[in-house]
Amino acid sequence: MDDLGYADVGFNGSKWFETPTLDALAKESLVLDNAYMYPTCSPSRTAIFTGKQSFRTGIYTVPVLEKGTGQENIFSRWTVGREHPIYAEPLAKAGYKSIHIGKWHIVGPYPKEELKMKFPLKEKLTQPDPGVYDWAEIHKTPEVQQYYPEGRGFIKNVGGTYRGDPALEVGGYKSETGGYWAPFSNPFIEQKPTDNWLTDRLTDEAIEFMDVHKEEPFLINLDYYAVHNPIRARSEEGLQKYLNKPVDSLLGQGMAPKENRRKSHAGYATMVESVDDNIKRILEYLDKSGLRENTIIIFTSDNGFHGGQSTNKLMRGAKGYIYEGGIKVPMLINWPNKVIPRRSDAAVTALDVFPTLMDVAGVNNHKGVLDGNSVTELFKEDTKLFKERPLFWHVASQYKHGTCSVIRKNNYKLIQFLADGKLELYNLKDDPLERNNLWEKEPQTATQMKLELTKWRKENNVPLPPNSVLEF
Repeated sequence: MDDLGYADVGFNGSKWFETPTLDALAKESLVLDNAYMYPTCSPSRTAIFTGKQSFRTGIYTVPVLEKGTGQENIFSRWTVGREHPIYAEPLAKAGYKSIHIGKWHIVGPYPKEELKMKFPLKEKLTQPDPGVYDWAEIHKTPEVQQYYPEGRGFIKNVGGTYRGDPALEVGGYKSETGGYWAPFSNPFIEQKPTDNWLTDRLTDEAIEFMDVHKEEPFLINLDYYAVHNPIRARSEEGLQKYLNKPVDSLLGQGMAPKENRRKSHAGYATMVESVDDNIKRILEYLDKSGLRENTIIIFTSDNGFHGGQSTNKLMRGAKGYIYEGGIKVPMLINWPNKVIPRRSDAAVTALDVFPTLMDVAGVNNHKGVLDGNSVTELFKEDTKLFKERPLFWHVASQYKHGTCSVIRKNNYKLIQFLADGKLELYNLKDDPLERNNLWEKEPQTATQMKLELTKWRKENNVPLPPNSVLEF
């Protein structure tokens, strides 16, 4: 799911959002309480697809969101180059039939021009206005298709484009359909007379593909556009249900001071429930067709909740922030008789998806760099590796705050801002709201983590923005 926050599901504590299918699935799954992404979708999706840190791919945030000058930023790339294989490519060589459905967002609107540019860029990349389709035919040519799903190991692409939301039509977010109601304005979705609601249509595609390929290994990359803006209520009945529902005062969900914001939150809740309904359809298909026992399901989000659509009073920040509200996401792994159902405190990251898929599929000949670890050893019990390994982030372009590097280890998180070297240290177990900066109060821990973060940047030649005061 896109932009789904950690607490936007019942199995992570929400009393307001209704996710009965996911809640039931969670009871049969490994639920990862400390699952992390980047603060925005582009670097998260790139990390999932490639298994590589942002400094390797040059994708630090969504290019159009960047703020400031070339002195303050290393402006992000948009297109993931062919030198960075994605997990569908080795899986294809191993015999997997794969489909990508929904949000792609690892190709730019003008990839031919972009890849000819000299990096680092002097100015950030741009995208066409909604309703402009001059890119569409070019993107269907072999020259650009090599950066699309069908050029990267998938045999079919449904709905994947350069854009991070479905509102491609004139008016964009202000249009009547918002891309969620038919007729869909996406040139990579073939219109059908049965089209109605985008999330339903994407699920139809997943089930149809599984049915065709049920006798052979398959991968369904189902990246719902929901619950990303623009908010469109799934139904008027659902909207009224959430508008009239008692709020979750602990998390702050369903609470908003203004009527239009309350409607936005309620509409968002109907979209969350709609995805839950569609996940139920997928599970029912797997059960009915006898595929469930031999199918691994990984459910997660690409960043924290959008601050205009949801709330979590138990965490600091939201989408775009390096604080927990921006990077902590729901995640579960389901595989009957292979995964022992439980909740785990093990800290995992977007970078772990690629090596996990290779491990599960028995692909052991991939030679590219992978910055994460397979989590298969967590299927049965928590292990030393995931208790002790550090997690790193490097965000070299500005969005909600200044550029920074981060290390998380043993429930501590150290943030180092690159422009002035300012440091923030938090004990996430005792202080999930990140209110108490322990940099001066716990100097031994702070110094040790700073040294480890600096060593990581130095050993990996991690690039720093021109205005950074740091040597490494």
